[in-house]
Amino acid sequence: MIQGGLLSILFLGFTLGIKHATEPDHVIAVSTIASRTKKWSHSSLAGVFWGLGHTATLLVIGVTAVALGRHIPETVASLLEFFVGVMLVYLGLNGIRKARADFKEREQQHFHKRSFAIGVIHGLAGSAAMVLLTASTADTGLEAFQFILIFGAGTVAGMFLFTAVLGLPFLVSTRKSLPVFFIRLTSAISIVYGLYYMVQTGSGLIS
Repeated sequence: MIQGGLLSILFLGFTLGIKHATEPDHVIAVSTIASRTKKWSHSSLAGVFWGLGHTATLLVIGVTAVALGRHIPETVASLLEFFVGVMLVYLGLNGIRKARADFKEREQQHFHKRSFAIGVIHGLAGSAAMVLLTASTADTGLEAFQFILIFGAGTVAGMFLFTAVLGLPFLVSTRKSLPVFFIRLTSAISIVYGLYYMVQTGSGLIS
């Protein structure tokens, strides 16, 4: 039987996970991948695989750090956040370059691997904050594992819902130009926000 206090902590973790999934850098990065497929199932699963990659990284780093009583240095955390900005710019440029590509099934072979990899990178960047959050709510390594796992379940659920909605326009639209327009739009947003993110996090590295 799960104690009431632990149950409350796990519920908090799930709720925070859903909220965490909708942060701008997460949504924009996954959008650049999910918008490149005409299949609703692929679009939806992009969010799932992102969440799995994100959770896997947080579990390894978060539980280890909490168990050892360690924290990730601020400089390292800022550097990882800066790399997220670089990734966003790269995803945007790559999306614009391939906007008119013919996305056949064979070209979707690495689709979910890319989503998973993006989730891993976001997990690395968010690991410092996750360690602090987990340390303030969990007393043991087991509780830390449970908290991060349920937090990860929340991120998977939140991102799945977002990418599922993102793919709906392709189900109802008969316009062939919609996918290309949407890819260019999400790619442009990714580039702009990525540059902004690099400036914001880069200032933390310099100061």
